[in-house]
Amino acid sequence: MHIEQFTFNSFQTRCCVIWDADRKCVITDPGCSSASEVRQLTDFIASKGLEPVCIMLTHGHFDHILGVAELVRKYSIPVYMHPEDKFTLENNAYFSRMFGVAMPDEFETTDIEDGDTIEVGKLRFEVIFTPGHSRGGVCFYERSGKVLICGDTIFAGAIGRTDHPGGDYDILMRSIFEKLLMLDGETRILPGHGPSSDISTERMTNPFLMPFNEPYED
Repeated sequence: MHIEQFTFNSFQTRCCVIWDADRKCVITDPGCSSASEVRQLTDFIASKGLEPVCIMLTHGHFDHILGVAELVRKYSIPVYMHPEDKFTLENNAYFSRMFGVAMPDEFETTDIEDGDTIEVGKLRFEVIFTPGHSRGGVCFYERSGKVLICGDTIFAGAIGRTDHPGGDYDILMRSIFEKLLMLDGETRILPGHGPSSDISTERMTNPFLMPFNEPYED
């Protein structure tokens, strides 16, 4: 498995291009906010001789979807997103007003559900429903490569915020504890912002997850 990470827009959103030996690739959370950022992504794909198969969205917040419509126009590929996050798409006007940014162009989505598998060449991405940061947040787990695309559910040393429309702290914590921390400790996590980490490190050191780490008894 090969992974190239990009950082786009003023919110420093992480986008990934992931492919295997067959050269078919997936694009995750393309937050490209300008023509030059879109070109950076598409030029890389062309330089590697890759064939985009789909776009996978961890959630619908505006900073993760700014480049989706342009990429769909170029590649004519499906956009996978959990249906609960149509609420998030509909509420992006809230963020547009809050941050003074333009609304992303509209695009069609294909529904995915917890437990689905998205095939990209030889890669198999399992859909893990992890609401809390948004109503329809998901993570994508490539089990054989031990890679988790986790969006804004969990970060290196932090968790996603829950104060925006559709956010819920208690639900987010359940998603993390019941769905993510149970994965293989060697699983590499690729968040929507900031550096990568792994499940084992977050179990032991993430200060927002300290209830998971009970103190030692003397």
